[in-house]
Amino acid sequence: MHEVNSPEPRFFLTPGDNPVSRFQEQLGYSQAVRVGDRVEISGQGGWNLDLTFPDDLEAEIVQAFDNVAMVLGEAGVGWADVVSVDSFHLPDADDQIGERPTRVMVEQMRARTGGRRPIWTQVGVAALGAPGMRVEIRVTATVPADA
Repeated sequence: MHEVNSPEPRFFLTPGDNPVSRFQEQLGYSQAVRVGDRVEISGQGGWNLDLTFPDDLEAEIVQAFDNVAMVLGEAGVGWADVVSVDSFHLPDADDQIGERPTRVMVEQMRARTGGRRPIWTQVGVAALGAPGMRVEIRVTATVPADA
């Protein structure tokens, strides 16, 4: 049994039997790791549990935030505990990531972090890990002292 803030890593997977958990099994990775009071998650796309993506970019970003929340919850933390966000985007404009994805990212972070202002790096990329995927979000969180 691990202590709450054990230095031994504890790994977490998407719960249940669904395409996401089977995909993790095939590729041999975990969705999150908790070491001591720090939680790191793998990048989460805006996929539904059947690994399809919403047609609308804004809905895909919101779903990615929901997926981050699900994985953080498995590790015992939430968006209010997030200290760092890295987001990867297929650009929505020729010379930048674009106003629309940036606006939705800001709206979601403000709505979910409870006033915390995590650091954020936003990166435009040529491709992401799954066909049809336009956004991926990776975060780091800290476990509250009273947890």
